[in-house]
Amino acid sequence: MSRALAIVAVFMGLGGAAIPVPNQAPLDILIKGGRVLDGSGNPWVRADVGIRGDRIVLVAPNAAAAATLVIDAKDRIVAPGFMDPHSHALGGLTNPQLRDARSLIAQGLTLVIGNPDGGGPTNLASQRASIEADGGVGVNVALVIGHASVRRAAMTGSQERAPTAAELDQMRALVRQAVADGAFGLSSGLFYEPGRYSKTEEVIALAREAGGVYTSHVRDEGDYDVGVVASIDEVIRIADEARVRGVVSHMKALGPDNWGKSAQLIAHIEAARARGVEVFADQYPYEASSTSLGAAVMPGESGADAREAMAGPESKRIFLGRVKENIRRRGGPKSIVIASGGGAPGLAGKNLEEIAASRGVTPEQAAADIVIAGGASIVSFNMSEKDIEAIMRQPWTMGSSDGGISLPGPSLPHPRSNGAFPRRIGVYVRERKVITLEQAVRTMTSLTARVFGFVDRGEIRPGAFADVVIFDPAKVVDTATYAKPHEIAQGIDWVIVNGQVERKEGEFTGVRAGRVLRR
Repeated sequence: MSRALAIVAVFMGLGGAAIPVPNQAPLDILIKGGRVLDGSGNPWVRADVGIRGDRIVLVAPNAAAAATLVIDAKDRIVAPGFMDPHSHALGGLTNPQLRDARSLIAQGLTLVIGNPDGGGPTNLASQRASIEADGGVGVNVALVIGHASVRRAAMTGSQERAPTAAELDQMRALVRQAVADGAFGLSSGLFYEPGRYSKTEEVIALAREAGGVYTSHVRDEGDYDVGVVASIDEVIRIADEARVRGVVSHMKALGPDNWGKSAQLIAHIEAARARGVEVFADQYPYEASSTSLGAAVMPGESGADAREAMAGPESKRIFLGRVKENIRRRGGPKSIVIASGGGAPGLAGKNLEEIAASRGVTPEQAAADIVIAGGASIVSFNMSEKDIEAIMRQPWTMGSSDGGISLPGPSLPHPRSNGAFPRRIGVYVRERKVITLEQAVRTMTSLTARVFGFVDRGEIRPGAFADVVIFDPAKVVDTATYAKPHEIAQGIDWVIVNGQVERKEGEFTGVRAGRVLRR
């Protein structure tokens, strides 16, 4: 039994009488009559939740207490605020127009973890200052240090090699400084440049230096190179040898050739956990992924590489053959849809087959032309629903978005940025019944808090930080779609961050109570 539920159980033994609040100073907020899901995965209990300052001070039925604000939860769910372990929102959160983090708050998010996929700055102190400037932000933020950023900062000349001993020492020093500045661990993007040129031993050395968490966009989510099974085994090895908690970022089996491999991936993680390796995954609840067109169809090669390859007839034939095969791996040209990009003006929402037909060229030629012209981001439909559901059911899979935050415009980015967390509840709990509401809340709260080592967050209990959401699970909707990805989620009625109300009965208050956490 969780600590919160134990406290409630004691109070329930008093026969339903009103429970006086210890320390008679008025509460700042009293949430009455809700069904409390404490984040542990346990069933809900009916209880009142009292908040004073930035902490929960009371979880009990029929609390007798004065409060500045009394919220009638009206039999709605009261849960910990949701956490996104893989967020690209930090760049947007420094934009004055986006600091309120409304698209995140609308999803029930109260904390995001930034600098995924090996990215972000190496100077986390400066990054922290930029996030905290100008009145702060609407959500809590935690930082990891990016492997690729460290590699670029420490290595001179070509990145297509192993670092020298001196360069590796410099990389270690940068990671140590990041930890001193509050980093919760190390992220990598081994599918992308320059991470793809690193050996496993290099990453182990840096993960060991970082401690805490190692989270990775793995080398191969499909069968481009080493394959998805070997790539997840690499995360397991790094977690084991560096003695850290390993996280497979946005875990998937990408492309029709790999559909059904979720069973094998799950078995490998289960076997590792059985022998004592701490390994987890995060996942967004969609059948499409999103990346750059170049990374999808010509990984490891740039627009300049493509231009050079296209200059000669034989090199062009070989190059376009590779591009054609990579398009096939992702499900064919219909499955790759342009989101935005300088190399594809006016093409948002069009797939490669449509673009190729309009230009009178092959899909591989159209893709190469777009990359050479400046590139584009894409939405790529490449996952099996059965794999999504199998991965989601695992008790070690956290809910995530892999999304960002941006102002609405003509682009058509992935709807996960605005809908990942409500979709988990609305589609996978309510409609498809893949997991229970208790399981879903746990994977979006206490599980993430424990994996990343957040103290006093992710639970509804006395002493925990007052990051709280209130919602009717029958009304939670991810209104963002592939055709209209900028729509704001609906149904999360109240959002409280560090004891301050940021969403009140579906309306934003403009309060920015978020903090940048330190490990």
